[in-house]
Amino acid sequence: MIVRLGTVASTQEAARELPVGSVVVAEHQTAGRGRMDRRWEAPPGTALLASFVVAPHPLLSLAAGVAAAEACGPQARLKWPNDVLIDGRKAGGILVEMTAAKAVVGVGINLTWAPPGAALVDQPRDVLLETLTQRLGAWASAAPAAIIQRWRELSDTLGRRVRVELPSRVIEGLAQDIAADGSLIVDGEHVSAGDVIHLRAEADRSD
Repeated sequence: MIVRLGTVASTQEAARELPVGSVVVAEHQTAGRGRMDRRWEAPPGTALLASFVVAPHPLLSLAAGVAAAEACGPQARLKWPNDVLIDGRKAGGILVEMTAAKAVVGVGINLTWAPPGAALVDQPRDVLLETLTQRLGAWASAAPAAIIQRWRELSDTLGRRVRVELPSRVIEGLAQDIAADGSLIVDGEHVSAGDVIHLRAEADRSD
């Protein structure tokens, strides 16, 4: 079931009470949110703004990123855990809210407008929505090992030097791998939350 709306505060809010299998799509959000409580803003009609109600999965955050990257095309890559990048610039973001009964996956992808420094996905909105719905349906029920492997293949984070900003401290080091629970391994330390910043390529080569 696809619910199409005009202007809403947030597609996440509109989707929370709907059953698994529902999709909410809006032309505009007045209070859209991304990860880390950041605001997601875009002029009306310029982005794919959708929330998908799915069954819970322990690696849903990574699975949603994989689905979005595949839907956005072969040039799309992932920054941990699920930012969609094109040529190193952010083209889309994902917010996952999960309970024991169900999960809501909010997706925002820039189509015809992007903030300074961000990227666009050159696809018609309904085409992208259809592909994303199919890919999310597949990956949200996939085996954890398959999700981890595909995420590694699409990663723009692994092998880079990164800075992870946590509420109480900052970790800086080499992003080595993804653990079985989806956490990012930075110089041997497992990071399960936080804001990851890719450091410049020059820094990657300095050691």
